[in-house]
Amino acid sequence: MQVFYHSISGVLVILVMIIVGYVLTERKWFDGRSSGLIARLVTQVALPCYMLDTVTSKFTAHELLKMLPELKYPALSMTILMALAMAIARIFRVDKSRRGVFTSMFFNSNTVFIGLPINEALFGNQSIPYVLVYYMCNTTFFWTIGTYFIQRDGRGQKARLDLRQVIRKVFSPPLLGYILGVILVFLRVKIPTFIQSDLHYIGGLTIPLSMIFIGIAISNAGLGRLTLHKDNLLILGGRFLVAPALMALLVMQAPMPLLMKQVFILQAAMPVMTNAPVVAKLYGADAEYAAVMVTETTLMTMVVVPILMVITQNLT
Repeated sequence: MQVFYHSISGVLVILVMIIVGYVLTERKWFDGRSSGLIARLVTQVALPCYMLDTVTSKFTAHELLKMLPELKYPALSMTILMALAMAIARIFRVDKSRRGVFTSMFFNSNTVFIGLPINEALFGNQSIPYVLVYYMCNTTFFWTIGTYFIQRDGRGQKARLDLRQVIRKVFSPPLLGYILGVILVFLRVKIPTFIQSDLHYIGGLTIPLSMIFIGIAISNAGLGRLTLHKDNLLILGGRFLVAPALMALLVMQAPMPLLMKQVFILQAAMPVMTNAPVVAKLYGADAEYAAVMVTETTLMTMVVVPILMVITQNLT
């Protein structure tokens, strides 16, 4: 029961910040450009600093080296989920105009804007390296295979993978911040104290700004558009039942720390990527469906996380 109360407390911390973003948007504090500005500030400034500060101040080269081989678990999980999504889309006759968006949302999760704050709130800084391992795999899958599927839904254009764009998106500022941190740790380079402090303060913007961004996104999507049609329920089932269950099966007997297992399961059960509606709109796919699913899955996360916390406590 103590675990359940702790998880509820962690979720409430996140939920209050989301509500702040939502209420301020409803009161017209933020306009249409605000969410884009905050997203850029988080992904290009705050999050890279957060990654660099966390990696260089909390972990040793030995600890980081032990984690990298565990990339195979999220990679295998997403591959299986992708195959399941394609099969489910056919079996349940998901509208052909949105099957690519459906598939992408089914196997990719929001590992940074929601996953990072939730894991830190529940497990503390020691969970961050495991969050980053999952993030590396997830962002690679989304900006390659996930984007390709969304493009397939686009009207009047042929789906293709632009290698230059893929490299630019995968090697984004947050991942580059993580990689730079790893390099500095392996080279035993000590960052000057004043720079480390700056990284810490700027990186501290990541979580509150991320939650405000989610609140803005929920307000912009409009709660009145939320529905529980078949295609919506299938995504909810995939994100919160199939994905965490599959990850639990993969890691249950794996020789890894319990905390890594818990983080991987929670990351697998995170909501739809916030980039999905943006990419869908860019390629002429069903952006409204993607936006609605970002909102519904984000709200549902607040219910699912405490339940998963209790379940994952029984893992060994």
